Amino acid sequence: MGVSNENNPSMIKPRNVQGGAELGYRKFGVETRNNRRALSVINQNFVGAKPYPCVVNKRGLSDTNKNPPVPAHRPITRKFAAQIANSKQHYPEENKKPKIAAEGLSVYEDVAIVDVEEYEAAAKDQPVPMSLEQTQMEIEMEDTFEESVIDIDSNDAKNPLAVVDYVEDLYAYYSKMEGCSRISPDYIGQQFDINERMRSILIDWLIEVHHKFDLKEETLFLTVNLIDRFLEKQSVVRKKLQLVGLVAMLLACKYEEVSLPVVDDLVVISDKAYTRKEVLEMEKLMLNTLQFNMSVPTPYVFMRRFLKAAQSDKKLELLSFFLIELCLVEYEMLKFPPSFIAAAAIYTAQCTFYGVKQWSKTCELHTKYSEDQLLECSRLITGFHQKAATGKLTGVHRKYNTSKFGYVAKCEPAHFLLVQTR
Repeated sequence: MGVSNENNPSMIKPRNVQGGAELGYRKFGVETRNNRRALSVINQNFVGAKPYPCVVNKRGLSDTNKNPPVPAHRPITRKFAAQIANSKQHYPEENKKPKIAAEGLSVYEDVAIVDVEEYEAAAKDQPVPMSLEQTQMEIEMEDTFEESVIDIDSNDAKNPLAVVDYVEDLYAYYSKMEGCSRISPDYIGQQFDINERMRSILIDWLIEVHHKFDLKEETLFLTVNLIDRFLEKQSVVRKKLQLVGLVAMLLACKYEEVSLPVVDDLVVISDKAYTRKEVLEMEKLMLNTLQFNMSVPTPYVFMRRFLKAAQSDKKLELLSFFLIELCLVEYEMLKFPPSFIAAAAIYTAQCTFYGVKQWSKTCELHTKYSEDQLLECSRLITGFHQKAATGKLTGVHRKYNTSKFGYVAKCEPAHFLLVQTR
């Protein structure tokens, strides 16, 4: 504080006294700005002076500080302004913003003429008050609880069967192909001898046959797909409808299974309603009608991926397959794409299992369907669940009401999904 101006490079020597001392890019005596005050005015009558916005009342010097106060005639420098801005670090009790004194200033107080622009700029660099820091911390803590998307393939990076490197490309292709291979939701109207009820009876019976033969899950979904695609293009009399179902299952077994039932087994299952020759003739007709196209994305393809996104356990998986097999029996579900039915079945299973609506951002990312989009289909599935044990078509309920499938058919339906529609 007592260093001379000659040894202090930050001090600017006054030049051209007659024209006024020059400080930085400003001149005293020549130009008077609104945010600065002449020294002569400040030096007059300190006691009882009116407060001026540009005068800062600094803390008085303590007894331990031997440096004398800065003379009132000394021009402030940028270095000294920086010291003012950083004064909070040395005096923690003065963390509040400097207030202008309501009464007169004491001659022993450190009075400095500060440029308003420089003072405001320096104030911005000061530490944030604790209350504001706490608020920002609370906001950051709230952000940490926001749901994040899970990388469902991270644990399978070293599993070659999981094809992690191009699994997303595979499902992008499946999504594209399901649009190209969609089945008309009103094709049954073109059939002159069969109706929706007959189709439901056939598929309900095939689900039991599939269970008796202990076939793979993908075989059942492909069987139903082959039946619908064939009936969409070929008219069939009702006495041949069961034969269509048996041949569709035979073709699906040849495509999916390692060991498959032989033709004679199918003849026995049909109670010898058809001969071996009729089975082989229908097989050729069906393959030619479908142009040997057996590679189509069924709901099963999407079920496996979506269950992985839902991080399901075995019980949730069984409940999801129970609900989607109920959908296979219902003709009206053909209006939904396979991926949509798979997503809706898993969503409904979660609602049934947990008792609340649950659809994570990870599920939404991988299924491409939001909760609002799935609600309509989910309510239909819940309705199928309610009546699964009633009526004549109870094959799916009996299948999943066994120890092998964890008795998931006994789970109470998600009634709250239906209540909200009223």
